[in-house]
Amino acid sequence: MGGLTYIDFLAKFGVGGAHPGGIGLTKSILAEENITNECTILDAGCGTGQTAAYLFDQYKAKITCLELNPIMIEKAKNRFLSLQYPIQLIQGSVEEIPFQDDSFDFILCESVLAFVNKPKALKEFNRVLKPGGRLLANEMTINSKLNKQAEEEIVQFYNIDSLLLESDWVQLFEECGFTDIEIKSLHLNLMDNSSAQEFNFSQNFEPELFSILNQHGNMLVKYHDILSHRIFSCSK
Repeated sequence: MGGLTYIDFLAKFGVGGAHPGGIGLTKSILAEENITNECTILDAGCGTGQTAAYLFDQYKAKITCLELNPIMIEKAKNRFLSLQYPIQLIQGSVEEIPFQDDSFDFILCESVLAFVNKPKALKEFNRVLKPGGRLLANEMTINSKLNKQAEEEIVQFYNIDSLLLESDWVQLFEECGFTDIEIKSLHLNLMDNSSAQEFNFSQNFEPELFSILNQHGNMLVKYHDILSHRIFSCSK
């Protein structure tokens, strides 16, 4: 059993809107899309369900959530139950999505691809999207190449397999069958999460998780000019 990871911290602290820009940025991304109550939407890697709850509240769309982490699943389930929202919640991986081809009008993916096998997940997204369907992704992106040591440090801390430049992401989306790729860089400072983050603490959490929170803060300070994010919107 390895040590605790950044994902463990997010799960145990029940961080809602952990992605760059938080729920505030999510709302502005969604406002630019043509979402109606007829739309089927997959929140891929839904975390504690903050975005999915907003989607239902705002659009009354047909929302399905996919999440692998059992602690996050529990917190999302409790959220939807307390709100009495009819959101389908499924435990599973974005690398093997348990849905038929052409199932969704939209897939929303917020800081998920960085932590998984990217080509595998993107091919799955393409498969389950309807023709003309839209993928909206807010993902960690580096502004410039890093030296080997710095790259190692970031990759190891976040437990990810690679760091991608904007051009790497675009190439990957294209290779996985996506078109009309638009990129938004809102130049948000990752350290400035203007919409306050939401926390839903687990009853038992390990004290070491505080040091992970600390390290995360240190990473953002140390690499503030390199570590960034982009919002990609594209079509099938």
